[in-house]
Amino acid sequence: MRRYGMLLVALFIIIGLLTGCWSRRELNDLAISIGMGFDKKDDQVQVTIQIVNPGEVASKRGGTGMTTPVSTFQATSQTIFEALRKISKQSPRRVYSSHLRILVISEELAREGITPILDGISRNHEMRTDFYIVVAKGTTAENVLKILTPIEKIPSNKLYTTLELSEKVWAPTVKVKLDTLVSDLQTEGKDPVLTGIQIKGDPRKGSDMSNLDRIAPSSYLQYSGVAIFKKDKLIGWLNEKESKGYNYIIDNVKSTIGHIPCPTGGILAVEVVRTKTRMRGKVENGKPQIFADVYLEEDVGEVQCKIDLIDPQSIEELEKAAEKEVQSIMEAAIQKAKKYDVDIFGFGEAIYRADPKYWNKNKSNWKEQFVDLPVHVKAEVKIRRLGTVSDSLLQKTKE
Repeated sequence: MRRYGMLLVALFIIIGLLTGCWSRRELNDLAISIGMGFDKKDDQVQVTIQIVNPGEVASKRGGTGMTTPVSTFQATSQTIFEALRKISKQSPRRVYSSHLRILVISEELAREGITPILDGISRNHEMRTDFYIVVAKGTTAENVLKILTPIEKIPSNKLYTTLELSEKVWAPTVKVKLDTLVSDLQTEGKDPVLTGIQIKGDPRKGSDMSNLDRIAPSSYLQYSGVAIFKKDKLIGWLNEKESKGYNYIIDNVKSTIGHIPCPTGGILAVEVVRTKTRMRGKVENGKPQIFADVYLEEDVGEVQCKIDLIDPQSIEELEKAAEKEVQSIMEAAIQKAKKYDVDIFGFGEAIYRADPKYWNKNKSNWKEQFVDLPVHVKAEVKIRRLGTVSDSLLQKTKE
């Protein structure tokens, strides 16, 4: 009995030690950062954070409130770690970055190298790795984070969800998280990419509450192009067509829209509903080469020409035209990458998988080989559905 009593006392002591909230952080004491940006300021880095104003976001009042849903703070230092702590001179609450949604790097800073930034971010134990990283194209990260957005109150949430939607239904954008970016930088035979973000309109008006009171905002944010890096430095951009070609090659197209020429003139819009790309490397007689085969299923979305869609011959001609268009898109991306001498597709990785001995022997001069690397692109397109109208309305109208 005494033994059981001692066990009970020990149990209560252990329970007492396990209770308590010694490391707690009250919500009222935290400034929740959902957006962060980095700009070059002389030889230092300016850190801009976008903080949620909880009272305004949770407000049930109709229309716009008296204050903005977010606030921004800036601090400059030679290290990110110091700059974040210096923000305490402005913010009445401690910055909490575990809910970060978007990280913006200015184009100027990206051209000098992003490794120092990534080191400071990846070592921060408060930051998760599920946020997206983008490049401010032709502007600063500070300006991007100051633009107020309609529909979605919190601008960083708008950037996060828009990037996800754009990649899913349009294709010329790329979602890149911290882990992926660090992995691409450390992987031999693969250079990183990041999606670009632009400010359309007057940036000065974008930070004013009046920007939310207009049917057409004075200033808005729009994703534009894909930034390509050589090691950790930005060296160029892919345009919309080339960005879509990049996604085709790396098997990252879920759905998109395009148009192809009709046999008798005019155009026809198609929706890509399913894709699968197989990329493989091959070394033959000591010479590497890449084969990129993409299979697409498409639906007819709009017809602006005279064509009989019931005729199998017409469908076959459209499929051949679509195959030619997809190959052109993919080859455009390859040519742009070769122009900048950057292997953003992971062709080097494909060669390594095909012939590790060859890769280990030639990886030191892979960049020189990449420029003249033969890349065989092949597209196979199948048109599955014609829509709810089988014949061309244009053809019926003119008959």
